[in-house]
Amino acid sequence: MISRTQIRQFLAVVDAGNFTQAAGRINVTQPTLSMGIAELERQLGSKLFIREKRRIRLTEAGNRLLPHARDIERDFRLAEARVARLPTPVRPIRLGVLHSIPTSLLEIAMAGYDGLEPLELIEGGERDLLSAISSGGIDLAITLVNEGECRFVHQLLFSEPYCLAFSSGHTLAGATSLTVADVAGETMIARRSCEILAQTSRFFTERGARPRFSLRSANDDRAMAMVRSGMGITVAPHSLTGPGIAMVPIDGFEFTRRIGLLFGSDWQTDYGPDHAITLAFSLSAGEWSGTGLVSNK
Repeated sequence: MISRTQIRQFLAVVDAGNFTQAAGRINVTQPTLSMGIAELERQLGSKLFIREKRRIRLTEAGNRLLPHARDIERDFRLAEARVARLPTPVRPIRLGVLHSIPTSLLEIAMAGYDGLEPLELIEGGERDLLSAISSGGIDLAITLVNEGECRFVHQLLFSEPYCLAFSSGHTLAGATSLTVADVAGETMIARRSCEILAQTSRFFTERGARPRFSLRSANDDRAMAMVRSGMGITVAPHSLTGPGIAMVPIDGFEFTRRIGLLFGSDWQTDYGPDHAITLAFSLSAGEWSGTGLVSNK
């Protein structure tokens, strides 16, 4: 017989995306969680997860179990609340956040949020967030919006170009635009969270630039701080600018990105189009576009 513990373990792995984080969420060791999932798979006679290097995916059996597991866990919670004569706790809204979303933009939106539901922020890359929305692991996400390719209901917040980021004291910081040849001898900082990292590398390599790298980091705040310190330059979306940083366009580098909110399949039913979190992001993006840093088109 399947136990509630096994249901909670299964949902924890689905929502966290890997066994290590899932174990931390439900306060068990990873070996205990792995044994629990293995026993559940044995009882059901089917594998529930496909284990890959950096993440896990649900099998067909796992996808079939997921809605039933959520219903079971919901029923358990309702039963506990009614027996204890307590109101049903308000479930947090699970908001996925793309790694490269500027912290300052997120701070403005969070400060302006006045909804009833608490928020739970879940960081991830573009593919991780799309998978989490599809599986119901998150309710919505602020991430890339690729028009014509996006299969989710979405709301565009702003669009922006990618530029070369310099320390404001750099000799090239005042340029109106630069070619690859102009910066061929510069030391670079690689933003590993960049969505167009491969295209950027190819763009520079095809033009004969093979720079030295002083830092390779997935932490954008750290990467931009090191740019500000003069340690190197980097390619970054315009919204990552700030005091002490100058953004200069690159000739022939036409990449831009569109940032918006993607909504899960139940969002409209459960929360509606005018929820406080969507209003908070719309207002914060409006403030940003008003500064000229980004465009709201």
